[in-house]
Amino acid sequence: MIHRFSSVGSSLPVRARARFCLAALPFAVATTFPAAVLAQGTTTAPSLRETVVTATRVEQPLSDLVADVSIVDSDTIARSGATGVADVLARLPGIEIGRTGGIGNATSVFIRGAESRFTAVYIDGVRIDSQSTGGAAWEGIPLGQIDRIEVLRGPAAAVYGSDAIGGVIQLFTKRGEGPATPYVGVGIGSHQLRKAEAGLSGSAGEGGAFDYSLGVSREESDGFNLQPLDKRNPVRTAQYSADGWTSPDRDGYRNTSANARLGFQINPAHRLEGTFLYSDTEAQYDNAARTARPPAVFPDDTGTNTLRTAGLAWVAKWNEIYSTRLQVTDGKTTYQTMPSFYRTETETRGYLFQNDFKFGAHRFNATLERREDALDNAATSAASPRLARDRSQNALSLGYGFVQGPHSLQLQARHDDDSEFGGKTTGSAAYGFAITPQWRATASAGTSFRAPTLYQRFSEYGLASLKPEEGRNVELGLRWSEGATNAGVVVYRNRVTNLIAFGAAGGCPSAFGCYANTARAEYQGLTLSAGHRIGDVTLRASADFQDPRDLVTDKQLARRARRHGTLGADWAVAGWTLGAEVQTSGMRYDDAANTRRLGGYTLLNLVASTKLTPSLTVIARLDNAGDKDYQYARLYATAGRTAYVGLKWSPQ
Repeated sequence: MIHRFSSVGSSLPVRARARFCLAALPFAVATTFPAAVLAQGTTTAPSLRETVVTATRVEQPLSDLVADVSIVDSDTIARSGATGVADVLARLPGIEIGRTGGIGNATSVFIRGAESRFTAVYIDGVRIDSQSTGGAAWEGIPLGQIDRIEVLRGPAAAVYGSDAIGGVIQLFTKRGEGPATPYVGVGIGSHQLRKAEAGLSGSAGEGGAFDYSLGVSREESDGFNLQPLDKRNPVRTAQYSADGWTSPDRDGYRNTSANARLGFQINPAHRLEGTFLYSDTEAQYDNAARTARPPAVFPDDTGTNTLRTAGLAWVAKWNEIYSTRLQVTDGKTTYQTMPSFYRTETETRGYLFQNDFKFGAHRFNATLERREDALDNAATSAASPRLARDRSQNALSLGYGFVQGPHSLQLQARHDDDSEFGGKTTGSAAYGFAITPQWRATASAGTSFRAPTLYQRFSEYGLASLKPEEGRNVELGLRWSEGATNAGVVVYRNRVTNLIAFGAAGGCPSAFGCYANTARAEYQGLTLSAGHRIGDVTLRASADFQDPRDLVTDKQLARRARRHGTLGADWAVAGWTLGAEVQTSGMRYDDAANTRRLGGYTLLNLVASTKLTPSLTVIARLDNAGDKDYQYARLYATAGRTAYVGLKWSPQ
């Protein structure tokens, strides 16, 4: 299933839920497709000549794709007016986000309801992860340096190894081409938001052999009060009232980022490429304790996320049959808070030797990969010693692909050998069949795993005996496309065992509690999507019905809704591009016990852009136009209605 952007609520008994997704498929098809055939025009689907790399880690035409993939291009990112990467992702099918406050604060991304740590994340092929909390620190990734996003929904451990239980997200910076092209952009928005960016890209030398892309950006905001005084926060409200404190402070943020991507085409068969990205984000949040001085206040702590990625790759096409990729990468993430001190740093280094063979309709790949993780977690108290540990994983991955006529087949197998807990083998099989030129059906199954983090195993709360979390996924898809209209449905079920949860004290040194393999989860649901273009109007829609559930307690997993979706339209008129989008989400719970309810919400976002001159573009955006009051996490406010206006100059 391909989604281009230029989990199921149920009160069924436990046994019945296991059959719900397959039973719902005929209904989904019947309700989706008629809604998508509103009129005639040109298709909104991407060109089938376009390629993606996320599905199998090698370039693959969209026409051959079996996986459930979304593509977000540079124009869509620019027009989104979004500040964070997660806010762009939240508009895609199958994705929800959670955040404790505003931009820059702790952010989670849930693919098909799976835990945030179950998504493998790459920037220009460089893996980023945390060996303390697990998963990428989304709040530290600078959207201003991202040119393209590819999202793969569904397990991909047989290709990527540990962590890809829910999916894979690849972020790419811009690649230079053509004459030297500078750009400068500025913007202002609500909460005293200020943005500035500049860059230069292009190519030089004979035949453009040397290409380059450089960019820097800075943005900052005075923010808003993350923990407001209202009926949903009675404890904080009572404390402020008792102390006579009536003017809570704003919690702002700032980000400085830069990137460089350089390439050299040695000859038609060999290319060298180097990438570098740096981002430093500071975000304020309220300390939990009041000061003693009158009037009592809640002083701000500041959390700092620093991200650095670097990669060097040599791509060689030795002949029409055999090509290779040799790559070395290094990603480092650091999180630190002050004045309440905490610091953790993860460095992930990767070595990749990928071999690709093509024989007519057959394609084979063999990959050797090594991953090295190092954690440096500073003490938070005298009773908590500094934790510094490392580990490595060596892997062999084998794949086979076949595309001929209406048939598409992809098989993958991978064995990872971890220096701490030993070996783990995963596999996947996917098949696509073009029933007619308009109809295409897909089916896939795969296994996956995530190794425990070093913090989960060796901190004072850890158990060295923790086992990897393991997933088993099956899914079916059906897609229809003709002329101006496309629509699709994917139904899936992903069960995870040995789920790591924080529980009661036991085998670890801490009397407060320990990590343990005590939980099991099931993520099942269906995703509906449709797109249509009539004249100058482009329509798109998606809806997710899901049931992310703890199988031990039979409770809905925290901060994930059973229903969510988007509906959008873009209209080109009189030199302007106008857009409107509705985002909606159902009720969620803030806690595992399902006692603290988070209300559902529906948001209306509006955008308009035009070229004032051939080189100067203006964009204006109004998010949450209805000023809906909602929360991603209990007691943490969201920004409310926000406006943004930006100008970008780039000579044409």
